[in-house]
Parts: sequence; C-alpha cells; structure tokens
Amino acid sequence: MHHRHGAGDRRGCINLTGLDDGQSGIIVSVMGGEMLTKRLADLGITPGKELKLIRKTLFSGPVQVEVAGSKLVIGWGLASKIMVEVK
Repeated sequence: MHHRHGAGDRRGCINLTGLDDGQSGIIVSVMGGEMLTKRLADLGITPGKELKLIRKTLFSGPVQVEVAGSKLVIGWGLASKIMVEVK
C-alpha cells in the first residue's frame, strides 16, 4: 500500500463534520455501502479530492461544501460518513 500524502500519518483524519468553517481537507474514504459511495461519487465527492467546508449549521443541520469548484449542500448524516485528512 502506498501513501500519497507524506508517510501516511492519519492523526489529522476526521469526519467532515469535524472541520471548521473555511477549513479544507483531502477526502480519504467514505464509510458506507456501494450505493452511498456511488451517490457521493456522482456529486464529485471521491477519495483523493480536496474538499472545503464552507459552512455547517448548528444542531446537526445541512453542511455546505465546495469540491472541484462546485458548491454542494449535504445532510449532516451524510457528511459524518466522509472521512478527510485535514490540510
């Protein structure tokens, strides 16, 4: 197994909801089945891509992100399944 980012240190790996507004990360994985992975891939959310958290709402509301130049709004539950390496 090879690591594209340094020595593969996973200390900075958190789920998307753990990012602060304006913070970016590299998508590491999606915790879910094939249907969920495909749904996110259709939105451009795939491992290796950079993603920026634009804004999250309080009390587990929707999360606004930017990936590959597109702004998207996804639900908190979905966002919590996206693991990112903090930049």
